[in-house]
Amino acid sequence: MNDEKKKAVQLLKTARGQIEGIIKMIEDERYCIDISNQLMAVTALIKKSNKHILEQHLHGCVKAAFENEADKEKKLEELNKVIAKLMGN
Repeated sequence: MNDEKKKAVQLLKTARGQIEGIIKMIEDERYCIDISNQLMAVTALIKKSNKHILEQHLHGCVKAAFENEADKEKKLEELNKVIAKLMGN
């Protein structure tokens, strides 16, 4: 596993721990704004994890695909779809 994937896994493990904490907060009927703040923090961790995965994809899979014209077009289309999703389209 390369460094980018290791970083992504660590961020997701941290997010998992925070989610467990958020569930407890809800069960304990904690203040809604505090819960919301924790949810936003988890969302940020997940987005950061996704960034690491996409960086690894660019430097690995996409870079290798550029050696073959058919693979290159396929990878560019995949990236286009991911970018659209990230932008909410």
